[in-house]
Amino acid sequence: MNKTTIAHSLAAEMRNAAPAISVVIPAYNEKDGIATVVTNIRQAMDRLNQPYEIIVVDDGSQDTTADSARQAGAKVISHPYNIGNGAAVKTGVRNARGKALVILDADGQHNPEDIPRLLEKLETYDMAVGARSNDSETSFHRDAANKIYNLFASYICKMKIEDLTSGFRAIRAPIARRFVYLLPNTFSYPTTITLAIVRSGHSLTYVPIRTARRKGRSKIKLLRDGTRFFLIIVKIATLFSPLRIFIPVSAAMFLTGFIWGLVKIFFLGGRYGPTSAMLMTMAVVVFMVGLVSEQVAQLRFDRSEGRGSASPED
Repeated sequence: MNKTTIAHSLAAEMRNAAPAISVVIPAYNEKDGIATVVTNIRQAMDRLNQPYEIIVVDDGSQDTTADSARQAGAKVISHPYNIGNGAAVKTGVRNARGKALVILDADGQHNPEDIPRLLEKLETYDMAVGARSNDSETSFHRDAANKIYNLFASYICKMKIEDLTSGFRAIRAPIARRFVYLLPNTFSYPTTITLAIVRSGHSLTYVPIRTARRKGRSKIKLLRDGTRFFLIIVKIATLFSPLRIFIPVSAAMFLTGFIWGLVKIFFLGGRYGPTSAMLMTMAVVVFMVGLVSEQVAQLRFDRSEGRGSASPED
């Protein structure tokens, strides 16, 4: 038996053993590149000498994505219709058997050779995210939008968020399962799980990566999805750290009412007026709503702590 045959035999044994690592790939209409992505992942994972599995979640594709992934050696789980990128990730997390999960896109942007670098960080951190470097092959308008998202998320999380929307990450499986019920069905799942990890006190780190230009056309449209995605971030921010939103809004309303009242008295020769009083009163109401929202958020995380202590089957 030659060395090549022995190497293939050992690799096959690794794949058939109980996996230590599960690679989850959400895919929708990616027939042109999914086989190459799976093959490259297999080559990178074989060098780790650890049992693994590759799960491709076909999100209702209308082409041969599922067949191509299966022929390349991946385990395929198919949705009956298109539910969403986040829904595909949730399906992959629920069906993964590994203690560590790696999630990456099916469009060929991510280099599987970076997987070991992410997994190495899980020895210290709960989640490691691939942060796209400046020399990545991404469009200017998307880079500009991501910088805005990162700044806003850094304010919400009280720590530097280097790449909020990256779809390439490694995470410990019990933690991923704990937060899977919070993840939306859309492309905003990276935002949600990042904020959930930080807000709940788990550790997060970033690993610089270089991404290639995706194969095929992007399914995210700037005009259609840009504003919607920003609103999703605001919604998620109020879900995890309400006071980081409510306090600035309350302060702005209070100061606007207070300053407008002074302007009317000292510069316009009028009375303080009901507008100023209403703004200042509403500022107090907004602040109190923020306090209640903070308590609700804390109760939600207490509940998720209970989920985390349960077994994965519960």
